Amino acid sequence: MPIHSLFPLRLGGLAPFFQTFLAGLVVLSLSRLGLAIWHAEAVSAAQGLGQVFLSGLRVDVAVMSMWLGIPAALWLLLPASWSARGAVRAGFALWLAASLLVPFLLEVGTPPFMSEYGLRPNRLFIEYLVYPAEVGKTLLKGHLLSVFAATVLGAGGAWLAWRTVRGWLERGRVPAGRWPLRAALAVAVVLAAALGVRSTLGHRPMNPAMVAFSSDATVNSLPLNSFYSVAFAARDWFRSDPGSRIYDAETPDEAVAAAMREALADAGATLVDDPGIPLLARWPTERPARPRNLVIVLEESLGAQFVGHLGGRPLTPNLDRLSEEGWTFTRLYATGTRSVRGIEAVVSGYTPTPSLAVVKRPLSQQGFFSLADLLRRHGYDTTFHYGGESHFDAMRGFFLGNGFEHAIEQKDYVAPEFTGSWGVSDEDLFRRADEEFRRKHGAGTPFFGFVFTSSNHDPFEFPEGRFELYEQPAATRNNAAKYADHALGVFFELARKSDYWDDTVFLVVADHDSRVLGQSLVPVDNFHIPGVILGAGIEPRRDERLVSQIDLAPTLLALLGIEDPTPMIGHDLTRGEPGIAGRALVQYDNNFALMTEEGLTILEPGQAAERYRFRPGQPLEFLGDASDAQERRARLFALWGTVAYERGWHRLPAADATGKGS
Repeated sequence: MPIHSLFPLRLGGLAPFFQTFLAGLVVLSLSRLGLAIWHAEAVSAAQGLGQVFLSGLRVDVAVMSMWLGIPAALWLLLPASWSARGAVRAGFALWLAASLLVPFLLEVGTPPFMSEYGLRPNRLFIEYLVYPAEVGKTLLKGHLLSVFAATVLGAGGAWLAWRTVRGWLERGRVPAGRWPLRAALAVAVVLAAALGVRSTLGHRPMNPAMVAFSSDATVNSLPLNSFYSVAFAARDWFRSDPGSRIYDAETPDEAVAAAMREALADAGATLVDDPGIPLLARWPTERPARPRNLVIVLEESLGAQFVGHLGGRPLTPNLDRLSEEGWTFTRLYATGTRSVRGIEAVVSGYTPTPSLAVVKRPLSQQGFFSLADLLRRHGYDTTFHYGGESHFDAMRGFFLGNGFEHAIEQKDYVAPEFTGSWGVSDEDLFRRADEEFRRKHGAGTPFFGFVFTSSNHDPFEFPEGRFELYEQPAATRNNAAKYADHALGVFFELARKSDYWDDTVFLVVADHDSRVLGQSLVPVDNFHIPGVILGAGIEPRRDERLVSQIDLAPTLLALLGIEDPTPMIGHDLTRGEPGIAGRALVQYDNNFALMTEEGLTILEPGQAAERYRFRPGQPLEFLGDASDAQERRARLFALWGTVAYERGWHRLPAADATGKGS
């Protein structure tokens, strides 16, 4: 029986829209079923099969209402003579087909994204779309089969959607009845669609927090569909960004600053009063006899799971050897899951937020604190070394606007030995950096070199024959990690033979882990990264303290003998006072965790803070709701990054005539 025969005469004109609505629900539900089967063990552990599909239906209704409400109302309002025209029907058919095809394509792209990040496509998905060239090369070289399958499915889906909805419109009736009645019906359709989109009569419309029910972030993403997840992220992108105020919109900015001042004072820092920057602190240190250079090597995606001396796979013999020769942090945790998060933490000592990383945000493109800005005031040459195109993730603009004098990128390498999708190889990168360091040291100029690798990045391209592969085929995550370690060994072999070795402090640290999967609200194991400081008389030691990426910049300044006041809330780890209690700040999508020796306090938007016990390699153990004091402390740490960015507080005092801080 044709579906339009089930509706009264005056509703019959809406039959194609109802058919499309139901088809969309079926498509999205089938995709959710496949994802639930894939993650059946996690869904079962959360006892969430019914919740996944009931809440999922709610989200799917919202999405299809979003697509179809206004067009259905317009269809009712058109004069009958217009509705019968072929061009008009073709236009509506195109929209109806898109309302099926776009959500379908996002569902097709969900499994590969979820296998990498443990979540449905979200803000990261949108951020990567800004760089189609790099992403296109990655997909074509490393995921050709997936691209082919997605293309075939997309083409087939487009053809089927177009034929189906075109047939529904051709067989459907022209909206009948007097115009006032059709207008009233159009208003009813819009109101029904608005209710479907809101999905509640409550004060706030539906959002991802309302359908979250598990301590497993992956499971919490299953009730969503990927169009809703991406659309919600896009809305947050383009609207006024609340940042960490999604956890607390009430606490005054000054109260947040006061709490951070108190925390630094308790840890032993000396606070400095400045009317325009409420948080400036210095860590007393001793100045060396002659200036020390600084080299930071930020290793792409080299999480602890790939690092032998941290209990990972045996892929890093060179880094393992360096860990025995330097100051090694065994419990260092990244602040986020992307390179820009590692950059803002390591170079600027900036805390994580659910917003875009400050590397890409407008108010931080100039006058934002960085090690380069401070060291440049002390006469250092400051250079960013990268093998790819430095415009990616807006790095070039951020660096050159905040203290870096030079940016060496892919176009600056003459006849590199190997070039892949993400630029020249790590070996080419390190050899060029070594040449620059030798030249600057020979000229008697202290230097800060920030070296960011890229070979350990999908599609995992590197020169052949450099080391014994860990597995076959060659282009795998594990082999790329092993190549990254090989290139690191090449660099330190060169550095040890140089004149700058004895005068340089080196930091080797990862930006983040690879494949951060969401088996918990915050998968802490996947934030564990290596960090080693060596050179310039650094004594070998294994530091078992709980350490955050934001602690590295203050520590490096202490080793350089620079005690200028800075706006960083990280700790100087050269100080061994008991007052410096270990803690780490971790941002995973919209979830924030304050990690201490006593456990984790996790914040989610619209939810009460919860406490968990963390043991490496084991699932988080739920301890109950956080106490008021635990929740307040976590909220204050979470808020600081947003407050400091918006108020312009993460900066240095203005430089005086000599170029140094006033």
